[in-house]
Amino acid sequence: MDNNIDCIIPAAGLSSRMGQWKLMLAYKNHTILDECIENALSFCSRVILVTGYNHQQLVQRYSANPAIKIVVNENYELGMFSSIQLGVAAVESEYFFICHGDMPCVKQDVYQQLWRMKGDYVLFPGDIYQKGHPVLLPQTVIPLITNMYINGSMKQVLNDCNHRYLLIKDNGIYFDVDTPEAYQQLLNQVRITN
Repeated sequence: MDNNIDCIIPAAGLSSRMGQWKLMLAYKNHTILDECIENALSFCSRVILVTGYNHQQLVQRYSANPAIKIVVNENYELGMFSSIQLGVAAVESEYFFICHGDMPCVKQDVYQQLWRMKGDYVLFPGDIYQKGHPVLLPQTVIPLITNMYINGSMKQVLNDCNHRYLLIKDNGIYFDVDTPEAYQQLLNQVRITN
């Protein structure tokens, strides 16, 4: 494994579509966010966890782990892009990933496949019609993100960059746990595989 690979995980939102805070919902023997972090750290050297809503709970849970840097988004109500802007300001690696905190099915192999194809471009898993996560970015993209107005969108920034797609046959790159139905589907998958 490379010695220095950061992965930004935005975890600041309210989970309004779920109706309850989704990141701490039970999954396997821990939580959805635990699984996302564990999956990222199975390949990356560090997770930059951007917190906002319920910040203290996440600090309490993760601050003892030296592989997790916690960044606080005081303005998390402005949306995920504001969290990503703060996250990229903490990046130290030449390339870095962004993966959502509600995507617990992204496995180490996905990170590895993307890493092997890194270059001076943004690399999406998926295709032009359906982009997945994590996204792999070169550090050269950071100024474009930090200089964008705060109510901009990551999609806008990335579409303006040189970008490519890597077809990966893994539905985990698309599966985010945004709704009660998606959470039930996630739990059903665990029951089927056990």
